[in-house]
Amino acid sequence: MVTFSLENKIALITGGSRGIGEAVALTLAQYGAHCILISRKIEGLQAVKEKIEAQGGKAEAIACNVGYMDQIASLFVQIEEKFGKLDILVNNAATNPYFGEMIGADERAWNKTLEVNLKGPFFLTQHAARLMEKGGGGAVVNVSSIVAKKAGPLQGIYSITKAALVAMTQAYAKELAGKNIRVNALLPGIVDTKFSEALLTTDWIYEAMMKDVPLNRPAQPGEMAGAVLYLVSDAASYTTGTTIVCDGGSLA
Repeated sequence: MVTFSLENKIALITGGSRGIGEAVALTLAQYGAHCILISRKIEGLQAVKEKIEAQGGKAEAIACNVGYMDQIASLFVQIEEKFGKLDILVNNAATNPYFGEMIGADERAWNKTLEVNLKGPFFLTQHAARLMEKGGGGAVVNVSSIVAKKAGPLQGIYSITKAALVAMTQAYAKELAGKNIRVNALLPGIVDTKFSEALLTTDWIYEAMMKDVPLNRPAQPGEMAGAVLYLVSDAASYTTGTTIVCDGGSLA
């Protein structure tokens, strides 16, 4: 029987204070996971933690900047000390500090985007895999983007990092399969979040984007959660190294 139950599972969700991260955390908690929420600031995380607890779920909130290796190391010390294991990692945190032509970008924008979007997920997965192996396996989901397949206008650096994240997903999937750790990626299209606010509130950009979306609307964050639930559950026990596209038909 196909099951999406996450009872007794420990799940770590980065960027868990809002948007896709919040929606994923609420959903995984509804299916029984004990969710560990991380983001740079604790305030937003506490609000999501309270929502999860109000619906009868379990959650922890820990401030952690995924661009800093010492904070990642400290995070996993806390997880191992408190829970002794980790079953699920959702690498959702991302940034896009520069919106414009790549020829005008400076090194600071390049470094910041790669630090959060690629370096952070790489080392989070490394730490998670070590802990998952001790517990007999686990599942990792990297939240990439459809710009990994088709570069977004004025989003060159961001697109590069999201494409690299897909390559990282495939590489880790091959390397970790023997440890019973599955690694997959979610590729959202345009989602109505604070992260996408500048795109959605600029008329000419919004109109241009919607021309490529057959469903003719942006997604809501909750519409990404079902795909993640599938990928981290036993329903996807034979699924690794692949991507699930949730884009309203943009790449069709």
